[in-house]
Amino acid sequence: MEKYLVGGAVRDHLLGLPVLEKDWVVIGETPESMVKQGFHPVGKDFPVFLHPKSHDEYALARTERKTALGYKGFAVHASPEVTLEEDLIRRDLTINAMAMTAQGDIIDPYGGQRDLQNKVFRHISPAFSEDPVRILRLARFAARFGHLGFIISKETQSLMRSMVVSGEVDALVPERVWAELLKALKEPSPANFFYTLKNCSALQKIIPELDCLFGVPQPEKYHPEIDTGIHTLLSLEQAALLSNRPEVRFAALMHDLGKGLTPKEYWPSHHGHEKNGLPVLEGLCVRLRIPNTFKSLAMLVMQYHTHCHKAFELKASTLTDMLIALNAFKPNSSLEAFILACKADARGRTGFEQIVYPQADLLTLAATTGATIDTSTVLNGKLQGADIGIALRELRIKAVAKVINQHKPM
Repeated sequence: MEKYLVGGAVRDHLLGLPVLEKDWVVIGETPESMVKQGFHPVGKDFPVFLHPKSHDEYALARTERKTALGYKGFAVHASPEVTLEEDLIRRDLTINAMAMTAQGDIIDPYGGQRDLQNKVFRHISPAFSEDPVRILRLARFAARFGHLGFIISKETQSLMRSMVVSGEVDALVPERVWAELLKALKEPSPANFFYTLKNCSALQKIIPELDCLFGVPQPEKYHPEIDTGIHTLLSLEQAALLSNRPEVRFAALMHDLGKGLTPKEYWPSHHGHEKNGLPVLEGLCVRLRIPNTFKSLAMLVMQYHTHCHKAFELKASTLTDMLIALNAFKPNSSLEAFILACKADARGRTGFEQIVYPQADLLTLAATTGATIDTSTVLNGKLQGADIGIALRELRIKAVAKVINQHKPM
């Protein structure tokens, strides 16, 4: 069997990174011959097989022809006559279009090694523009490799803009957008995903709720970066430093959507943006079919992040009600994730990246104190139904008030 390791495995091998998945391309075979050799067919749109022992993916060499808009608008041709070079040229970027033999020899017909050394993302052919998912994938690669210094070539940047203008990006389906966005949130530099989409004008098409934040000013006293869009991505960068959880990073990204609704005559103030943004976030999550675990935390952070920043100034009742909303007195608490997202917001400002955030300790202590109050007099008394909850809330308010008074900054 004439087989070659291809794609990301070769790229990561040359970068000295761990190779997590191995994809192989097979030349000169047919589906029937693969099955006879013990491979298990799994491909729906084109011939892909799993190795009977390693379970690596083996795909027959193929070519593609564009037939309609969108990432599914392709006719696939796989046959023993398709060459390795023909298979590689249908791929997206030069750094993803290299192959390696079993002996370790690199086959690089399109300059992938050169671009890898120069840290450049470059499309292989004009066929890049036929698949809108490639914009999302390139943006994700920017999130993965941006910290290594990779940049997008001018030619590829121009091609991506033309794809937006032509309407190719409009064919992206919600499930694929969320799938790539989720992967990007797990990368080392997730903000680069959104900068890449912004720079080619795709962000306005894909996530207009974020795009409209750019150019919206905030008070320079509190936000030296001024621009809300920039602040949003600075917050995401800080969230990536604080937590590996994509839910926390997503919440930091979404927290200021309400500022995009503020009428210009009220700029740079954004009174009420915390609640104004909730319907916007709801609509975004419905449109992109975002899981509830992401949505619920993002909603809490959006509604209460200002409360968190002003924790030392809040009434004990207000702080207690916020902790109740966060389930902070129960085992399934959202408090830790909430605090991380709020800290990312506080640090996502130019010059404030290392700011100390004592609110985190206050909220944690208040939650612990409120969860350990003596509830026996209430639970064993004569109160019933909703009155029990009211009485427990009052006990927690008293406990939280003591914490606030004991830890107010001098």
